[in-house]
Amino acid sequence: MTSPELPDPRHVEEMLLGGELRYTRRDAVRLSGVTREFSGRVWRAFGYPSMPDDTVAYTEGDVAALGRIRALIDDGVLDEDSAIRLVRAFGQTMARLAEWQVNLLVAMLGDRPDDAPTPESVDRILRIADEYITEFEPLVLHAWRRQLAAAATRGIATAEARGGETGPLRPHVAIGFADMVSFTQMSREVDEIELARVVEWFEETASDIIASCGGRLVKTLGDEVLFSAETPRVGAEIALTIAAEIKDETEIPDVRVGVAYGPVLALMGDVFGTTVNLAARLTSLARPGTVVVDEELARLLDASDELALTRIVRRPVRGLGIVQPYVLRRSPPPEKPADVSWRS
Repeated sequence: MTSPELPDPRHVEEMLLGGELRYTRRDAVRLSGVTREFSGRVWRAFGYPSMPDDTVAYTEGDVAALGRIRALIDDGVLDEDSAIRLVRAFGQTMARLAEWQVNLLVAMLGDRPDDAPTPESVDRILRIADEYITEFEPLVLHAWRRQLAAAATRGIATAEARGGETGPLRPHVAIGFADMVSFTQMSREVDEIELARVVEWFEETASDIIASCGGRLVKTLGDEVLFSAETPRVGAEIALTIAAEIKDETEIPDVRVGVAYGPVLALMGDVFGTTVNLAARLTSLARPGTVVVDEELARLLDASDELALTRIVRRPVRGLGIVQPYVLRRSPPPEKPADVSWRS
């Protein structure tokens, strides 16, 4: 039995793009009504390679996308710079999603992630895509709408807390870093496949905990995750749960977690500011399997009967001066009263 031949890349493009490659860049510019310069900015922001003006490389969908962007600008919803920033956000997010989906399908079909896909697996992936892409597409839109609703809700809550104050948007939140211990050493001792498995498990576990506790996963950095929480209690719960969950997994290195509470600048899906820097520095002070928090978060958590805070030695941290860290733990359960038998 002969193996199937690899498909024509152009055919694959047209199948996934949902239309024939029929337009040159000149055609796309003319039909959409945008300038050549702006179309170049859009394609670069999406992450698409630049094509010569006379190369047939665009579909009806590409032309329609340019037209929609132009309409948003014409209607005053976006200016050109804002449109490019929005397109870049879509492009970078979708690029990672697409790579993730392909790797997942390859793994499901039995190929090692670091092996080149076989013609058989490529053929199966394309058949799945051709048959089910219309089922996957609404899921992407649904996830986007859900995340957009959550972001809008957070924005409304922040606006209410500000009480009409103007100025840069810097809500007070708990910011936490969870960092895998001895990851560099581990990367030297295991092969890439095992290392990727560990990182994937760590990211999945941390993501599930953050979501279930009501926080937000800001980003993953391989051996580190950054999360935020609207309240001190939620931030503490996320940190303690991650530390405990990872500690119970014998094959995975422990994590250390640092959490700080204060104002942050939320921009382009990320968070910036002194609070973020402080949380990162606190992480480096934590012992494996423990959580260290800043003085402000400790003050706000002090009234809880379920949590125990231990003040440790004040430390100098780079760029922030002397800080007062606290180790955060769960309070031990109360001891049961002794069973005393009385004799008459």
